[in-house]
Amino acid sequence: MMSDSKPSLRLASWNIRAGLGTDLRRDAGRVLDGIAALKADIVALQEADFRMGQRLSALPRDEILDRTGLFPLPIGRNAVSLGWHGNAILARPDFGICGLERLDLPGLEPRGAVIVDLDGPASLRIVAVHLGLLRLSRRSQLSAIREALQRLPSRPTVILGDFNERSRRVGLGRIAKPFCLVPTGATFPSRRPFLPLDRIAHSHEMQVLPLPLPAMRGTHASDHLPLLAELQWL
Repeated sequence: MMSDSKPSLRLASWNIRAGLGTDLRRDAGRVLDGIAALKADIVALQEADFRMGQRLSALPRDEILDRTGLFPLPIGRNAVSLGWHGNAILARPDFGICGLERLDLPGLEPRGAVIVDLDGPASLRIVAVHLGLLRLSRRSQLSAIREALQRLPSRPTVILGDFNERSRRVGLGRIAKPFCLVPTGATFPSRRPFLPLDRIAHSHEMQVLPLPLPAMRGTHASDHLPLLAELQWL
């Protein structure tokens, strides 16, 4: 489906657990194969960097484009991190950044979000998030993200990532009115998922429809399943 000037886009989000699979084997190549299988135009990753030291990338940066067709957007504040607080965004090479804001989020744990304005095939704002384990922290973090977005010029927006919210009824009220919450399936734990920890929300000038995941062979590359969806312009 396509509007007069804007193509439909495939979006994905995946907490890759720094490449540690459910077999407790760390395999970045397996993660890259999984990303390639999604055939997405834009992918938000969580836990894309290691937590300690300089926060080295968990994926080989020089292999990402060749193996996935996607380019890692320059989000990190140093030469070795792929993202910000582990949040990274991969996009087709015909997208470019025209705006970037890194957020340190409140809460008991160190958490962050990144707001990226893209131009190219479509003008779009992507908010990549990894929220905290405590609901009280998550509510403060969602409020901080909402307030940051209110300070920026209006732009079609998708928020996606690991929200760490188990409930489908409570916990996300801070963004439930300004955004639409996509009815995505359970993503955790990946072997027998029953918790909808990973979510997508979007502004009202678009619709975002969940897509089934492609078949993945062998052991899961992470303890989370990816989310895959199609963005269509209204």
